[in-house]
Amino acid sequence: MTGLWPAAGTGTDVGLLAAQAALAAEHATVYGYGVVGAWAGQEVRPQVRGLLEAHRGQRDELRQAVRELGGAPVAASAGYSLPFPVGDVATARDLAAELEERLAGAYADLVRASDGESRLGAARALRRSALRAAWWRGSGRALPGLAEHSASGARG
Repeated sequence: MTGLWPAAGTGTDVGLLAAQAALAAEHATVYGYGVVGAWAGQEVRPQVRGLLEAHRGQRDELRQAVRELGGAPVAASAGYSLPFPVGDVATARDLAAELEERLAGAYADLVRASDGESRLGAARALRRSALRAAWWRGSGRALPGLAEHSASGARG
C-alpha cells in the first residue's frame, strides 16, 4: 500500500487499538476544523481549508490501515464536545492548536504501538500535528503528543 500507513506493522491488538484511536482523533479534528473555519478569520480561511482537507486525507488513510489490521474502522460521531467555548478569532485559533495537540497524542500512541513503515508514518503524522499546533499557538511545546510532559489546561 502506498501512503502514510503501509500494511507493515505489528498487527497486534495494541496496534489496532492505537490505529482506531488515531482514527477517532482524526474524526474529531475534522469536526473541530469546521468550527475553527467558522471563527478563525478571513485571513486564515485558505489555511483552514487546506488543513481540513489534509485531515480528511489522513482520516481516510487510517480507515484503510484499520482494515488492513483486520478491524472495522470506527465511525465518526454526529457531533463532538469542544474543550472550551469558541466564539471569536482567538478561541478558534486556540481550538485549532488544541485539536492538533490532542491528535499528536494519538499519533504518539500509534508510534509506540507500531513498527517499520507504520511507525514512520505515525511519526510523520505526529510531527505534522506538532508543527501545526505550534503554528496556531505561535510557539511550540516540549514533547508534543505526550500529555504527561505538556502544560495541562494551558490555552494560548
